[in-house]
Order: sequence, then structure tokens, then C-alpha cells
Amino acid sequence: MILFPAIDLKDGQCVRLKLGDMGQATVFNDDPGAQAKAFEDAGFEYLHVVDLNGAFEGRSVNGAAVEAIRAAIDIPIQLGGGIRDRTGIEAWLDKGITRVILGTVAVRDPELVKAACKARPGRIAVGIDAKGGKVAVEGWAETSTLSAIDLAKKFEDAGVAAIIYTDIDRDGVLKGLNIPSTLELANAVTIPVIASGGLASIDDVRRLTEPDCAILQGAISGRALYDGRLDPKEALAVLKG
Repeated sequence: MILFPAIDLKDGQCVRLKLGDMGQATVFNDDPGAQAKAFEDAGFEYLHVVDLNGAFEGRSVNGAAVEAIRAAIDIPIQLGGGIRDRTGIEAWLDKGITRVILGTVAVRDPELVKAACKARPGRIAVGIDAKGGKVAVEGWAETSTLSAIDLAKKFEDAGVAAIIYTDIDRDGVLKGLNIPSTLELANAVTIPVIASGGLASIDDVRRLTEPDCAILQGAISGRALYDGRLDPKEALAVLKG
């Protein structure tokens, strides 16, 4: 079970949004590289990074900040936000990103995702962001008619390394992970699933150690780490048993 600390980038700074609203951004650090190093020093073994501007604009925007993060740490990084074509995928993988997360393009062009998985085995993840059970795209600005499970099933046997499942209704508001919906998705496909959105306390981390959650690859934590509600040392100790 991997606990991924999250760095969400807006205008070159580390922020957290409330319910995916770019107008409700709290800046936690204006030095993404230093924040990444702090997470590595705290004992985390994998970093989750999202280019928020990129997600809305459909292209990588915070590239300099991502490169600063990559240069600052040795642990693996998964990166999402605005990566919509093979050129972007290849560019980031060649720059040392361990795996790229494809979200909007997974809805718009599933065949591109499958081709990327074939070309780069183990290096492609799919981000499924759901609002009311339906998949949201374009930086969560639009909601599709597609269910999270229906989208996930499109990539069975495609070689997707993981699905990052985010409950938008819980993201950034510390309501706790949506374990029932996450497990429903994880049990519907063979692709490893990572829970995201709402992780609020050590109780959420303990919940992840229960037998039914063993199917999950991990979970992502953002605001709870930044505001001190979740102690990294304690959280990692709980997951290590």
C-alpha cells in the first residue's frame, strides 16, 4: 500500500483546491522542489504531481516546476494534467517521470491510451475523476455521461499501470476517502486502483489497512499533509504495520 503525497501545481506554486475549483486555491509552498524534497525526507517513496493549469488548458503549463521537482528528488513521480498526446507522453517519460496520468484523453481517445500503454509498458496510468459517479474532464470543468466503472473497463488488458480514482465531491474538503465507491471500482476491474480525494486523518490511513482494501495499490494525500492533520511518520508506520 503506497501513500502518495500530492503536489498540485498552479502558477508554479504548490496549492490545494477545494472541490476542484481553481478559484478556491490555497498556496502552501511557492517552491515545488523544496516541497518535494520535504516529502522525500519524510519517508515517502512515490510522489503524485498534477499540473492544474495544464488540466484546464489541455497542455503542460507548469513544466519548469515539474522539472525542478524531478531534479530535487530521487523517488519516482507520477504526473498528470494536460498531457493529451503521444508527444507529451514521450517528452515527460524521457525527462525522468516514472509514469504519466492520462485523464481527459482517456475519455476522448481511448485508443491513444492503449497505444501508449503498448509502447511504454508499465508507464501509463489513467486518471478517473468522478462527480456523482460520472466522469469529469477538462480539469473537472465538464461532466460526461460515462460512469467511472464503464470507463475503467475500456482499459482492461490494455496494460494500464494503475487507475487513480478521485471523488471530486470530497477533494480538498477533508471528508474522508470514498472507500465504498473506490472498492466498487477496484473490484470491477483487474487494473490496480489508487484512492484519491478527501483523505483527512490517520483514521483514513488505518481504514486502508483493513482486508477489503488490500486490493488497492495505494492512496493520495494532499491537504491533510499540508495543514498538519496527518503526520507523515505516523501514517507511514501504520501502513508498514
